[in-house]
Amino acid sequence: MRRFLLLLAGLLLSLPRQTWAAPSEPPRFLLLDPTALAAYKAAYRAGSASEATQVQGLLQSADKALGRGPYTIARKPQTPPSGDKHDYISQAPYWWADPTKPDGKPYVQKDGLRNPESAAMHDSENLSKLCDDVKTLGLAYYFSGQEPYAAHAARLLRAFFLDAATKMNPNLNFGQGIPGTSTGRNFGIIETRNLVEIPEALALLNGSKATDAQLTAGVRAWFKAYNTWLTTSPIGLGEGQSLNNHGTFYDAQVVDFALFTGDEPLARRILEQQTWPRVAVQLTPDGAQPLELARTRPWNYATMNLQGWVRLALLADKVHLDLWHYATADGRGLRPAVEWLRPYLLKQRQMDRADAAPTSNHGALGIYNQASRAYPDLSVADVFAQYPDYPRVPWAI
Repeated sequence: MRRFLLLLAGLLLSLPRQTWAAPSEPPRFLLLDPTALAAYKAAYRAGSASEATQVQGLLQSADKALGRGPYTIARKPQTPPSGDKHDYISQAPYWWADPTKPDGKPYVQKDGLRNPESAAMHDSENLSKLCDDVKTLGLAYYFSGQEPYAAHAARLLRAFFLDAATKMNPNLNFGQGIPGTSTGRNFGIIETRNLVEIPEALALLNGSKATDAQLTAGVRAWFKAYNTWLTTSPIGLGEGQSLNNHGTFYDAQVVDFALFTGDEPLARRILEQQTWPRVAVQLTPDGAQPLELARTRPWNYATMNLQGWVRLALLADKVHLDLWHYATADGRGLRPAVEWLRPYLLKQRQMDRADAAPTSNHGALGIYNQASRAYPDLSVADVFAQYPDYPRVPWAI
C-alpha cells in the first residue's frame, strides 16, 4: 500500500499544473478590487451622498454610451499593407514630413509634437472608445443591475472581437508606421495598453443575461491569440525588449491577458524574468525615472509609465508576487517612485522642464489613490486635499 501511495503521489506531481483560471470560468477581477467595489456599491445603495453623486454621473455617461458604436476598425478608408482592413493600422504620432525632401520621406522625428496626419487614422481612437464605453457600461450594470447596459456592452464586444464582418485581427503588424521607413513598428503596441479594461468589464458584467459563456469564451480566444502574437512575433518580442514605458506596458498587457486566458505560468515568467529586472533599469533609488524624464513631456511620461507599474503590481498580487514592496539592494523600487510624485502634487516643487504639450495631474493622482491601499502609511490626505474635485473611486486603474 505504501508503495502504491508513493507511486500515486509521483503521478499527481507529474500532472500539468492547474492554471490560475480555467478558460471556462467566469471572468475574475484582475486590476479592480472586488472588495472595494462591493463596499462602494453598498454605500451607494445606502444613500451615501458622495457615492451617489459619482454613480449617478457614471450612469449618465453610460446612458450616452448606449447611443454610440458599435466600433470597428474594418471600415476605415485606409488599407493596411496586408490588403486586409481587419488589420489595425496607425502612424507614428511624433514623425513629420522632411521639408528638405520633395515627397517628405523618410519622415523625421519631433518628439512630443503630434503630427495631425496620425489623427486621420482612427483605429487607435476606435479601440480607445471601445475600452472606455465597455468599461462604463460594465460599471453601470454592476451598480444598477439594468440589462440594457450589459446588452449594449455585449454588442460592442461582439462587433470588435468576434463578428466576421467587423472584428479586428489579433495582431499589431502595422502599428505606428513611419512613411518612408517602416509599415509597422513594435512601438505601436502601446496603443493597445487599455485593452486591460476588457477583462475588468466582463467581470463587472458577470451575471447579466447578455454576457453568456459563449461571448466570454470568444473574447478570451481573441485575447489568447493576441497574446500569442505578442510573445512570438518579431514585433511583439521587440517591444518586450524596450527599456522605457513601452516595455512596462508590454509586460502589463502580456501578464493581464495571460491571467485572463488562464495561463498563469506565462504571467509569472514575464513578471519574474522581465518586470523585476526593469526596476533596476528604469528607477533610481530616490524614485526618479531618468528614461521618462529625458523626454520632451517628462511629467506626462513619468506618470504614464508609473501607471503601468501600478498595473503590474496589482497583477503580480494575483500570482502571489509582491512588486509593491520589492526593492533592489540600493533601494530602487515602486514605493520610492510613488513618493517621488509627492512634492510635485503638493506644489512644493516644479519640474525642471515643462511638458512640450499640456498635461494634468490626473494620472499621478490615480497612482496615489491605488498605491494608498498598498502603503497605508503613505499619508495621502494632504495630497488629495489639494485636489478636492478629484474623485477617489475604486474603478480607476
